[in-house]
This record gives sequence, structure tokens and C-alpha cells, in this order.
Amino acid sequence: MPHFSATLDGVKPSPTVALTGLVAALKAQGREIISLGAGEPDFPTPQHICEAGKNAIDSGRTRYTAVDGIAELKEAVAAKFARDNDLAYGPEQIIVGTGGKQVLFNALMATLNPGDEVIIPAPYWVSYPDMVRLAGGTPSIVETRVEDGFRISPPQLDAAITSRTKWLIFNAPSNPTGAGYSPDQLKALTDVLERHPNVWILSDDIYEHIAFPGYTFSTPAQVAPALFDRTLTVNGVSKAYAMTGWRIGYAGGPVDLISAMRTIQSQSTTNPSSVSQWAAVEALNGPQDFLASAVTTFLRRRDLVVAGLNAADGVSCPVPDGAFYVYPSIAGCTGKTTAGGTVIETDEDFCSALLEETGVATVFGAAFGVSPNFRISYAASDELLTKAMDRIQDFCAKLA
Repeated sequence: MPHFSATLDGVKPSPTVALTGLVAALKAQGREIISLGAGEPDFPTPQHICEAGKNAIDSGRTRYTAVDGIAELKEAVAAKFARDNDLAYGPEQIIVGTGGKQVLFNALMATLNPGDEVIIPAPYWVSYPDMVRLAGGTPSIVETRVEDGFRISPPQLDAAITSRTKWLIFNAPSNPTGAGYSPDQLKALTDVLERHPNVWILSDDIYEHIAFPGYTFSTPAQVAPALFDRTLTVNGVSKAYAMTGWRIGYAGGPVDLISAMRTIQSQSTTNPSSVSQWAAVEALNGPQDFLASAVTTFLRRRDLVVAGLNAADGVSCPVPDGAFYVYPSIAGCTGKTTAGGTVIETDEDFCSALLEETGVATVFGAAFGVSPNFRISYAASDELLTKAMDRIQDFCAKLA
């Protein structure tokens, strides 16, 4: 038996990935499971993007590429940043990776030393803290409040910064809450960051295009040009274009940082899939009408789920600004006993019993750093969401 790295002592497998595996196992046993845990659109990848991938195969574009992406995709990424975010990046300032997750990981691996701190507002995407730990850094968790819309406040941010702070990880619209920041709210945060030149900003914009009426997306380097040279703006095609399995993420940032990230990538995966890169070129350069259609669908589903959850006894669900998640509180359910005899002491108890007794799969809030809550992904059909809401309401009504 090998001796494993001590780094793994503080790292857990992704709870969302684990849930996906559990759901597959239960379905294989013949259970009817409504899975609301996966963070991926249920739409097919748009046909014109698929055709670009097929054309890449047919034309023999199936060999190694440059480590950090083909020139055509870098050009498409630069055009996207200019078009959507008013940000100007040259090809030497852009990197393409195997999903946004790898891009984030590369950045942390390239910059963190033992003792370096990374500020992460909670609730957070489950992978942020563990990626920081794997890279040798220390997560500095700042818990936000539902009363503040799950947004970190400027005083909270200012208080969290120390001489060891290397990064702020910023994600809006957020996974798991769907919380967004108005340009003014974001500017208030960047004003704090401008006073702390030792802090870099890692902006995860992966849900940029899933923004609902009343919320206008903006990104830190856009509202605070003074921070451009210490901001890594990360995005990808997975969520917006229903391309999760294609595994293409990208980022724009300072030349020295991008170069360091390229070095990390050259010794890990090397280039992303050549075929996926050509599909991503079409996603970014081709017709964009799919985006508005997807947002319309997600908005309808959001309203269906928020109403359904708020009709459940003991559940309270705020209305998200974007993405395709809700993060309801189950404070009114704790201390009660389910029809199947489970005492709900934690949100993990709630989600486990909900899955066992109703077949509805969700992710418990402790995985995201704030309890007692749970996350639902409403990237599922209206029919399944309606059935899931009925089951959750029935489950909560039977709590004693």
C-alpha cells in the first residue's frame, strides 16, 4: 500500500460528483430518482456547434495543439471578452484549458505558497476550498447572509484581508445561490481591493450568460480598470452553451500569470481536446440566439421551483439573480422526524432522507459552507421539477 500525500488529508471528494455516482447506482437498482444535483444544462449542445466538432474530426484536426489553445480559439475568446465585457486581451494574455475547473486550478497551483490565504465567500462552489488546499494555500471563508442576498459586503471583504491574502475568488452569478452583484455593488467591492495591492482577483464568470431580468452582469476588471493587471477573468462554454462534456474553459489575465499557468498545464494535461476547441470557436463566434432561449426557459423553471419550495412547510427559498440553482433554508425542518423515522439534525440528514423516502436527489448545504440549507439545480424539465416539488412538499408536510 503506498503512502499517500499529506496534502490529501484536508481534501474531500466533490460531494456533487459523489451524488451523481450515487444517483446512477440507485437508478441501476431500478429506483425512480429525480436528480436535481447536477450542475449542467439539460439541453442538447446546439446543432451548429456539434457540426463544427464533426467537421474538425472529418478534416483531421485531431492532433496535439498548442498547450494553451489554438490561435483561432484564442481569437474567439478575445473577441468575446471585447464584445461582452469591454475587456481587451491579446493572445499572450489568454489560456484555454480542459474546463474552467482546470483553469482555476492552474492559477492557484501557479501562485500559492504555504501560508498564502485565499478569500472565499460562502456559500461557495464545493471545489474552491479544496483546490486552494491542494495548491498549498489556506482558504479564508467569509460567510455571507441571506439578508444580504448571499453577497459579501465591502466591510466583510476589508476585514478578511491580511498580509498573507493572495486571492479573492469571486463568483457571480453564484453557484450555489444564484446571487449576482449590480455594477454598483461590485464597484464597492473593487474599491476595497484597490486599497490592497497585494490581493489578486480570480473572477469565475462561468454563469455570465444565465442572468435574469432585473440583474445586469458585470465582471471586476470591467467595473474597475485599475484592477485589470491583477485580475484573472475565467469563463467557459460549459454552462452557457450546454457543452459540459466538451470540457473547454478559458481565461484572460496578465502575461506573466498566463505564462505560469501554461507551464502548469504543459506538465499535466497539455492541450485541451482539439475537436472540442474547434466546437468552442463556433460557440463563441457563431449564432448566439440559443442564449436568450435558454434564459427564458431557466427563468420559468426558477419561478416554478421557488414557488414550490416556499409552499413546503419549514422551507424558505430566496429568488436567485442568475445561474440555475436555488439555495433554500430548511431551518424550519430541523429537529423534526421524517415519516421514515429519520431525525433531521443537519441538512445532510434532510437530503439523505429526502432521497431515500421520495427519490429526489439534492445536495446538502454543508458542502457549500452554509447550513442549514440545500441546493437544487433546476436544469431539468418542467415536468420533473413539478413532480419533485410535489414530493418535497409532501415530505415536509409529514415531518413530525
